[in-house]
Amino acid sequence: MFLILFALLLGIVVIVERIIAIRFRNRIDSDTFVNKIVQFLKSGDKNQALEYCNMSKAALPNITKAGLMEINRGEKEIQNALEIAAMVEIPKLEKRTHYLSMIANVATLLGLLGTILGLINAFSAVAHADAADKAALLTAGISIAMNTTAFGIATAIPCLIGYTYLVETTNELIDGINENVARLFRHMTEVR
Repeated sequence: MFLILFALLLGIVVIVERIIAIRFRNRIDSDTFVNKIVQFLKSGDKNQALEYCNMSKAALPNITKAGLMEINRGEKEIQNALEIAAMVEIPKLEKRTHYLSMIANVATLLGLLGTILGLINAFSAVAHADAADKAALLTAGISIAMNTTAFGIATAIPCLIGYTYLVETTNELIDGINENVARLFRHMTEVR
């Protein structure tokens, strides 16, 4: 039971940390950001665009900044800089999320292990007990066995729900980043 409780606490910590990272640290009004960068590019003010990117630690400004640093070079260099920056930033959005499915599986398996160990203890206690005590010992052992199964499944459910939510939210964020980077790339190559 303590191992399952540890798995539950670990799952909650991962869910909360990932929600903070995805929803709060990477929260940015993408349309406003892209429009502002395009405005700076059209006015030829690369330094102002870089300063605007430095105002946020979100993935989109970091990727954009990499492209802006190469804006005076060729189209291929801009594209390479954007791709390399994306390869650095995207994994930061996805990290630790996969642990939730593992925690859910381990919690379920620990619950089943607890069930088996509880049943083994119940039957071995019944084997050496008086006839009058057999029913009480068997009932207590089965109760422990079922409680570990229930706790394991109760731990797995929120971990799987959190995993699904985080994967979906992260994919939406990555799709938005890719779309906006493509829009910015077009503008970066036009103003060179």
